[in-house]
Amino acid sequence: MSILQVENLYKTYGEKVLFDHISFTIEEKQRVGLIGVNGTGKSTLLKVIAGLDSADEGEITHANSLHIEYLPQEPELTNGLTVLDQIYYGEAQIMKVMREYELALANLEQQPENERYLKQLISMQQKMDEHDAWEANTVAKTVLTKLGITDFTKLVDHLSGGQKKRVAIAKALIQPADILILDEPTNHLDNNTIEWLESYLASYRGSIILITHDRYFLNRVTNQIFELDHGQLYTYSGNYEVFLEKKAEREINAEQSELKRQNLLRRELAWIRRGAKARSTKQKARIDRFEELNEQKGPVIKKDLDFAIGSTRLGKKVIELKNISKSLDGKLLIGDFSYLVTPGERLGIIGPNGSGKSTLLNMIAGRIPVDNGTIEIGETVKIGFYTQNHEEMDGNLKVIEYIKETAEIVHTIDGTIITAEQMLERFLFPRSQQWTYIRKLSGGERRRLYLLKVLMEEPNVLFLDEPTNDLDTQTLSVLEDYLDQFPGVVLTVSHDRYFLDRVVDHLIVFESAGKLSRFQGSYSDYMEAKQQQDLIQEREIPKEKTTYKKEKKKRLSYKEQQEWDGIEDVIARLEDKMVHLEQEIAAAGSDFAKVQELYKEQEETKKRLEETMERWEELSLLIEEIEEGN
Repeated sequence: MSILQVENLYKTYGEKVLFDHISFTIEEKQRVGLIGVNGTGKSTLLKVIAGLDSADEGEITHANSLHIEYLPQEPELTNGLTVLDQIYYGEAQIMKVMREYELALANLEQQPENERYLKQLISMQQKMDEHDAWEANTVAKTVLTKLGITDFTKLVDHLSGGQKKRVAIAKALIQPADILILDEPTNHLDNNTIEWLESYLASYRGSIILITHDRYFLNRVTNQIFELDHGQLYTYSGNYEVFLEKKAEREINAEQSELKRQNLLRRELAWIRRGAKARSTKQKARIDRFEELNEQKGPVIKKDLDFAIGSTRLGKKVIELKNISKSLDGKLLIGDFSYLVTPGERLGIIGPNGSGKSTLLNMIAGRIPVDNGTIEIGETVKIGFYTQNHEEMDGNLKVIEYIKETAEIVHTIDGTIITAEQMLERFLFPRSQQWTYIRKLSGGERRRLYLLKVLMEEPNVLFLDEPTNDLDTQTLSVLEDYLDQFPGVVLTVSHDRYFLDRVVDHLIVFESAGKLSRFQGSYSDYMEAKQQQDLIQEREIPKEKTTYKKEKKKRLSYKEQQEWDGIEDVIARLEDKMVHLEQEIAAAGSDFAKVQELYKEQEETKKRLEETMERWEELSLLIEEIEEGN
């Protein structure tokens, strides 16, 4: 069933046509992945659907009750609010009730003797019941925790950019919505969090529209692909894998149609040149047909990278790290680490956010000093460094001028010369766009232009710090094709699983504080090996405990046996008492003195029950170990 219809949407940005009368529908439970080259208008389309931007022409229709939740690429949080305040800020009544309940609970925990706080808590518990808000409250805290936010009372002003994005993601996920719109949700998330988000969205009740460069994420989450290309929208039923197959078919058909058009055009042109006179209706119609064919635009031919750039020779010695260490703000990031980078190596650097991955790249590049140890760079090494925060660009420069500041030509290994214009074309800047001012480019287009500038330096060692952030899937494919033929060394920090599998064959893994390990293989190989190791450790840990305790303990003592014989009855009595106390609290009504007394007793009983359950588990494990020993 359709819940939103878009008809003949038309929008321009300057002289550029973003949407050329496109139409589509969003169905219930649909998972749409929106893809296209940066600058084609993907984010603008999401904003138009969300009602945050308008089109020049066209119509969007949906039910008045339709609720859309939108996550922008760079969310803005409200300073002065805590994490939970931000989650509940400006939302429906149920969210306000949840917020007031949390405040009442926190107040009573700080001052359990305060009768006013007790009254507030009882009142808010009743409101939580009335609005069925208990589940929502649990979901909010669970989602925040899964996204790595555990301090719910921390002011959002004090959060890093990545943490703010996570809070915004949690807010978007928690709000009930008919359509959830996500613009680059995987940016700033580590691999474990991305995998959790995949599983969460799999059971999301509403429809989803998302933009992401993470192709594994796109493949696993979506069931429909919308491709925005030169103002046109192409739709494909299926995930990203199906899209690649169907797009290849579409491009082949388009090329065949273009070949037929060109052949017909040549025949008609030959007829025109023979001097045929337009005296009859038939001849006039033929001339009109020629003019119509001549005015038609053929498909854009996408050129593959079929050459390897890099004329600078790379010697046998590349980079050697000897016992390096680094701490920042009192936190050990790298401790006594050594590594030898060899010619032709493709090295990926992975680990949690904030672990020190970018710091390691910057130290190797000489931008940050090491605390201890040495880094030796080979004499022939020429480093090209693509950073997360690219340099400021002069908006008054044109695209071609910016690239030619670095180089007007580059050389291939076989000596062929490639011009700056040709390189721009291969990195998805057609000739018509090369004379555009940089200030008119989108953020993603600027990232792509900056990437090309780094490559135009003709490095033989390439450092890539999170290259997949803000780059579209097509640009990433171009970069991957380039790296396939790149003759030098590649060191990359990335959380993009697809990119890592495609590019690297070795890994440096940031594990615990200061500890780095090496792995030979792709990212998927590493994850598979890690899962197997985790399973082995889970099996071995109980065996170690059993061996140790079996030597120490042959049987239960008399006191332990008596305790074990009666502990289940104790647990049952405490559970019955908890139920009875809840009923008494409800029946006490406005007798606050009575309620306060019962509330204290309830807390004490709850504590005793938890302690007894822990003791039951200890005795149960002890009995199992004794039985195994016999």
